[in-house]
Amino acid sequence: MTGLRERKKAETRAALGWAAIHLTAERGYDNVRVEDIAEAAGVSPRTFNNYFSSKAEAIASRHLDRSLRTAAALRERPADEPLWAALTAAALEQFTPGPEVEAMPSPAHAQWVAGVRTMLAEPALQGERLRAAAIAEAGLATAVAERTGTDLATDMYPRLVAAAASAAVAVAMQHYLDSADPPAPIERLITDAFAQVAAGLPTPPR
Repeated sequence: MTGLRERKKAETRAALGWAAIHLTAERGYDNVRVEDIAEAAGVSPRTFNNYFSSKAEAIASRHLDRSLRTAAALRERPADEPLWAALTAAALEQFTPGPEVEAMPSPAHAQWVAGVRTMLAEPALQGERLRAAAIAEAGLATAVAERTGTDLATDMYPRLVAAAASAAVAVAMQHYLDSADPPAPIERLITDAFAQVAAGLPTPPR
């Protein structure tokens, strides 16, 4: 029962986070209310408040939760798997669309990109996005430290890896937004970004 309860809570949280992003990209940040997000997710405003303190937190939660799941997935990867191969596989697992996306699919790429860009530029979101990114990166660094036998208190390595992995995902997602229609699949972009980081970012041939 505990497992089922936790899964239901995660599904509700994902539905609220996705609804917040979807509606904000569609209507603009100032034109979306907590009540709108709750209705789109099929829950009450009171339920929304049980999960998030603001719509900004709900929007930022998707990146945070995806990163924390990446850390959890990394812990489950085979111990003898090379670190960056394990990180790549763990990250890619989190980009499979969930039922919340199937219930509220994205519009055409050009329309979606325009809305997401406007959303990401919203000043009211910046603080929450930074907070979520810091928590996400710290969680991933802890998982890397556990996997590599390094110490967060004395070794830079796990934080460097977490920062590099976080940057790789961010750059891949930005590249996806900047790409022509149709864009390359986000999974391919993330795989390529991680491969370049793992290779030491060699200078590409002219």
